[in-house]
Amino acid sequence: MHTELMKSLRLENSGIPIYVQLRDQMLRSLGAGVLRPGDRMPTMREMAVALKVDLNTVRHAYDELERIGAITLVRGRGSFVAQPPRPPTARVLAQQVDSLAKQTLATAAAAGVDPVALAERMIALVNKEASND
Repeated sequence: MHTELMKSLRLENSGIPIYVQLRDQMLRSLGAGVLRPGDRMPTMREMAVALKVDLNTVRHAYDELERIGAITLVRGRGSFVAQPPRPPTARVLAQQVDSLAKQTLATAAAAGVDPVALAERMIALVNKEASND
């Protein structure tokens, strides 16, 4: 099952740290339903070997995913996709949206991407997704 996840990961020489690329791509895959809550994630070692990166880089990405609640690390058993959290309050949701927006803007700035063009593209993608449903 995680073979599909492994095939979808692509690392680039974009100036964005590898662990951030891994974290973000895994989050997108989890959001797209490639793996479902309770599914086992590839081991850190499998991921490092497949992507030809240092084990500590993969560990950093997994630690970040655990920190934000996307996966659960169970010592001796592996990593699993976490159950979705309860819906946040309006205040917490606003804080999360602001935090994600600031993070996205910082990533765009680091990549030299115009934030207005990024926002327009995101809106277009949301509209496209809505029309596909």
